[in-house]
Parts: sequence; structure tokens; C-alpha cells
Amino acid sequence: MKITAFNGSPRGKNGNTHVMVEEFLKGANDAGADVENVFLAEKEIKPCKGCFGCWVKTPGKCVIKDDMEGSLSKFMSSDIVVFATPLYADNVTGIMKNFIDRRIPILDPHLEKDEKGECRHPSRYEKSPKIVVISNCGFPEQNHFEVLKLLFRRIARNTHSEVIAEIYRGGGEILKEHPLIIKPFVWKYKKLLRKAGREIVETLKLTEETMSQLEKPIISKEQYINGANNRWDGLLSIKKC
Repeated sequence: MKITAFNGSPRGKNGNTHVMVEEFLKGANDAGADVENVFLAEKEIKPCKGCFGCWVKTPGKCVIKDDMEGSLSKFMSSDIVVFATPLYADNVTGIMKNFIDRRIPILDPHLEKDEKGECRHPSRYEKSPKIVVISNCGFPEQNHFEVLKLLFRRIARNTHSEVIAEIYRGGGEILKEHPLIIKPFVWKYKKLLRKAGREIVETLKLTEETMSQLEKPIISKEQYINGANNRWDGLLSIKKC
């Protein structure tokens, strides 16, 4: 089984998103999967022009010459892809959105109806990789991911795929920036991420117990808010000096 994670964080390896993806992929690798971690911040992926060149001029291939060609090849050769992104302004990051848009060549321009009678484009491929979504945000609550939940379900539906797991982490800043006293709680969460990676390889889904545990806050909401505000106060005071 081939699992490829596409990390859309502008921070790349220094981001909180990478902490989550790295642990998930370790678990998947332990279960026997061939894993790869692609950092979109290190790639040149320009915005889609909306020119339909990939449908008419060079069917199945984008006319823009950049790193998307190789990234799309990795995408389609995978059994499972991980869309990994921090939550910026209630949505995916800009570089992740460019990546999502530039996958249009995998589809054919004609229209067809799905099993519910809703139109979509046919796929050029016999199979599409299944989807795992990993995201975190700076707010402590889990309901900030509602937009992403809908977005990736629509993406899966329109590209003949399915979302087999979603891992969302409110209070994501704690994954890298945390006092020593909180370290055991973060370590416990990382173990859960590894467990999730193993389960996806073994059963293509997460158990209800694992999903429930992943949804629980790492620390209390009040602790997180106080810690975050103290950190910002510290940073702002340094700037004033």
C-alpha cells in the first residue's frame, strides 16, 4: 500500500501540521505501508489558469510547466492520499488550494450523472486514491473545521473517491510550543496519531474509539486560552522593547 501525504502548510517541516502527519505516517509505515511526505511549500505550483488546456489542447496534462506534473503523478499512483493543511481563514491554505485546483487534468470535460442524479465530470482513471484529511487550527474548539469537512466530502465526490478518515486538532499550537508540564499530554496524542496510521493501513478506517479519543482536547480550553494569551503578550512585549 502506498500512502502519500501532501502537506499544504507554508511552514513546511516547522509547522504543527507536520507533527500530526509525521506521527500518522510513522504508524502507517509500522503497519507495512510505503509512505511519502510531500511538502507543497517546497514545490512550485502555480494557480490554475482556468484555460481548459488540460481538457482540450493537451488532454490529461496541464499546460503549465512547474512541479505539479510530478506531484500529480505521485497523487494518482497512491492508494491513499493525505490532504494535510492548517486551517487558515476557515479554509485550506493558499498553496493547498492551488494543489487542489491543479488536479483538474485527472477528469474528463464531459458531464455525467452520479448515482443520485447530480452532475460531475468522468475520471480519466480506473481508480482514484482514497482520502485522509489532517488539519489543525489555533482555536481550541473542534467546530472550526466544519468548512473543511464539507469541502473534502465534495472533493471526494467530484473526483470519484471517498474520505476514509478525518483527523482535526483544535488548539494545534500546543503540538510544538508547549511547556514541559504539558509534554506527557502531547506525547499521548502523538501515540493516538500513530495508532490511527496503523488502523488506516489495516482496515481502511478508524475505530470509533480512536476517533473519539482524537477528538478530545489535549488540555482544557481555559488552559489553552491562558497559555496562548500569555505567549502573545510575551511576544508583543519583546517587540515593544
